[in-house]
Parts: sequence; structure tokens; C-alpha cells
Amino acid sequence: MRKKEREITDRSVLEELLRRCRVCRLGLYDGAWPYVVPVNFGYANGCIYFHSSYKGRKMDILRDHPRVCFEVDLEVELVTGERPCDYTTNYKSVIGFGQAKLLEDDEAKLEGLRVILRNHGGPTEGFRPEVLPKTAVIRITIESMTGKSNPPHQDWE
Repeated sequence: MRKKEREITDRSVLEELLRRCRVCRLGLYDGAWPYVVPVNFGYANGCIYFHSSYKGRKMDILRDHPRVCFEVDLEVELVTGERPCDYTTNYKSVIGFGQAKLLEDDEAKLEGLRVILRNHGGPTEGFRPEVLPKTAVIRITIESMTGKSNPPHQDWE
């Protein structure tokens, strides 16, 4: 990272940012083209969870290429000024890499859905049984991640 004073390396801070975010952007690669797609997600125990249909480009890519990049950002605010160089953006962000796995066991899928709903403040019980077989739940095991903040925060070393 070029501006080291903006880097967030404390894992507990990175995890807190992941718990506060609502949308994650997945960076996928199909072997020919990059593909970025936003997903609702949840974070727990070093993993990101999201749900999907079993059909579509995202799932086609993940089946063949499970290595992913992810990005989340929050507290994004444009700062204006009188001159062009006075403009900046305040933000906090996390970028990471990991391996995606399609969960097949019903209990694992339910736990993944609970993680997602906890992240959004929703109910974690009462899933309709007929929905579970039609819902793909994917777990990304995070291998590495880093954060960045503008302006830099003194406590994030």
C-alpha cells in the first residue's frame, strides 16, 4: 500500500468493518474476463457468506474458478473545496482474497443464511423448508485482507 498511514492491519478492526457493511463486491475471473458483482452478505469466524440462485454467470464462474477477491466500503463521503485539488473522498474499506465453496449440507446452508440475516438485523429462524433446496449458499474462507481509511485513523495500527 502506497500510503501506509491509511492502512488498517488490525484484524479485529477489519472484522468490525465487515460486520458493519451490507454489500460486498465480489471480483471473479472466468479465465477470459474479470467480473464484479455486488452481493448481500454476512461475516463470521473468518468467512463471508452470501446466497444466490444456482443459475447465472456468478455461479458458473465460481464452480470453475473458486478463487475470489472481495471489497467492502462504508462511511463514504465526498469532501468538496474551492479548487479541484481540494476534493477528496473519506471512506473506510476492506479488500481481501479467499476461496469460495458451495455449501451442500442443509445445516451448513442454514447457518450461512443465519450469518447473513444477523448481519442485516433480520430473523434467524423460520426459513421455509421448500426454499432451502433452491437456494445456493456460498462460504468464502478469507485467506488475506487489508483495510484502508481516509482520513487515517490514529488507533488503527
